[in-house]
Amino acid sequence: MALKGHAKRASELRAQLDEANYRYHVLDDSQISDADYDVLLRELLDLEEAHPEVRKPDSPTQRVGGAPVGGFPPYAHRRPMLSLGNAFDENELVAFDARVRKLGGIEGDVAYTCELKIDGLAMSLRYDGGTLTAGGTRGDGTTGEEVTANLRTIRSIPLTLRAKGAAAPRHIDVRGEAYMRRSDFARLNEDRAARDLPTFANPRNTAAGGIRQLDPKATAERKLSFYAYAVGEIDADALPRTQHELLEYLHKLGFRVNEHARPVSSIRDVVAFVQEWEQKREMLDYEIDGVVVKVDDLALQAKLGTAGKDPRWAIAFKFRAREAQTKLLDITVSVGRTGVLNPNAVLEPVQIGGTIVSNATLHNQDYIRNNDIRIGDVVTVIRAGDVIPRVVGPVLELRKKKLPVYTLPTRCPVCGADVDHPEGEPMARCTNASCPAQLVERLRHFASRGAMDIEGIGDQLAATLVESALVNDVSDVYHLSLEQLRALPRMAEKSASNVLAAIERSKSRGLARLLSGLGIRFVGWQNAGILAGDFGSIDALAAASEEELLRSEGIGPEIARSVVLFFEQAPNRAMIERLKRAGVDTTAPLRERAPAGVLAGKTLVLTGTLPNLTRDQAADLIVAAGGKVTSSVSKKTDYVVAGDEAGSKLAKAEQLGIPILDEAALNELLEGPRP
Repeated sequence: MALKGHAKRASELRAQLDEANYRYHVLDDSQISDADYDVLLRELLDLEEAHPEVRKPDSPTQRVGGAPVGGFPPYAHRRPMLSLGNAFDENELVAFDARVRKLGGIEGDVAYTCELKIDGLAMSLRYDGGTLTAGGTRGDGTTGEEVTANLRTIRSIPLTLRAKGAAAPRHIDVRGEAYMRRSDFARLNEDRAARDLPTFANPRNTAAGGIRQLDPKATAERKLSFYAYAVGEIDADALPRTQHELLEYLHKLGFRVNEHARPVSSIRDVVAFVQEWEQKREMLDYEIDGVVVKVDDLALQAKLGTAGKDPRWAIAFKFRAREAQTKLLDITVSVGRTGVLNPNAVLEPVQIGGTIVSNATLHNQDYIRNNDIRIGDVVTVIRAGDVIPRVVGPVLELRKKKLPVYTLPTRCPVCGADVDHPEGEPMARCTNASCPAQLVERLRHFASRGAMDIEGIGDQLAATLVESALVNDVSDVYHLSLEQLRALPRMAEKSASNVLAAIERSKSRGLARLLSGLGIRFVGWQNAGILAGDFGSIDALAAASEEELLRSEGIGPEIARSVVLFFEQAPNRAMIERLKRAGVDTTAPLRERAPAGVLAGKTLVLTGTLPNLTRDQAADLIVAAGGKVTSSVSKKTDYVVAGDEAGSKLAKAEQLGIPILDEAALNELLEGPRP
């Protein structure tokens, strides 16, 4: 077959596949079987492989292709993607209608278009000359992330617009919602469970995560869908005059638009539509969390304009949280990555909005106490935002006997260490630096730049070291061997050698950096520097009482109590001993507790890049001179030390009239007054 014949056959195949794809994903009218579709697609793939010159960018074979990207570039919206104000009851809808009529100068009823509010991710698609050229997320409304390759994998997004000739826009930005159908979500989770992979929590988060996959093939596996509902910038003849005509226009271009959208003649009809779909929402194969109400007349939309980021011509009616009553069987406690104890409700399974709920969040001890929630109660459970189940409180009239008040455990349920729960604090935390539940986060923090600065140990390697049982507390980092590191996934000999060299360099960071890295509650780099200078060694600090700790400037009762509690834990003391045996410097030069250092009582803020000192070095010098370093500028700030590329902190200092120092002036200040 000559090249001309190959090109003709490729064109025929593309047309057949595009039509089949449009009918299946947009019209719900499948006219060929999946097997027949696959035969046509395979023929086109083979033809394009053998004759690359006949391949086109909008070919169905190009929906999934290319290597994974390393990140997403910015996507600038030519017209902002606006957010919507919310209404939660009929009165707020009526008030919205009154504002529209007043601002629009309208005496009678206003016509609206009601659209189901799909629970997905807002997207914008750019078509030039009828071909999809780019697409991005909403982001902040002005700039999002460019995810074109991932959007091309969504079958209900046309790669080429169907309208031809005068009917086709020369350019159009199509706005809509990427989402996941319930049936596709169920199939995906069944497949993951069969492969012993973690299942996903809900369709919306799965869709959002799918859009942001770095590999388009991973996006394609989630089988996302798309509904179009608006346009941004458009260059076309004979534009629609109303919102419902715009939806018809988008449908003719080849987009799926929500089949339940309905133009209505008054706000009374809007209320009826909302009530109808709040009852019928479970009939759908996708999640909705409300109804979007738009003024139907596009000219009136333009006249009404926007208020901030919200259009005055549209509003989102949010459905009530779905709720049910069931029995609270137990309260279990999990430990988060930062050591926070999280109480969770174990419920007698109950159906809420088509989902069986058997667990729900209880937030924290204060939430349980303030709402008088007790094990054995019949409780009200809601799916907040239709996603996260939450216990609202007990049904007190059904409490038939005296039930014990619940109190969080005083020992960590994972490792058995003491729990730190200061009076008035909502959160309780495990105090064991070796607690398995928080070890990955502690290791990542220990190796971070503000602490021991071990280059190479980031999120991924920290997780791998913990999962492989090579690190059971941070002291194990100093006992790693080249052979152990080389055996880890994606770790070559050079990389392993670099990590070991960084570990060796970190041994000399000193006590202040070590204390900061240990993650003692309330002990950040500034308090770590104060304690290191006042006690001189980790042994002296570990032996200090709360009273002794309180003598250090800036160390209050909560910090003192937290430090004592940390060193009271046997696993923490054992870890410190292993750090010392590994050769980690656990000492610091003692600072004289002079009542009047040159910066005693002074508060400084650092901003920008200094020519010779790092931010940490400058802070250490200030603290050693009796000063205090804070992160924000206020009227209480005495000096702002500004380097290159200083930002808003410098501007605020100038506004407040606070003295501004460069590095030379800071050094002069640190030297004190000359005799």
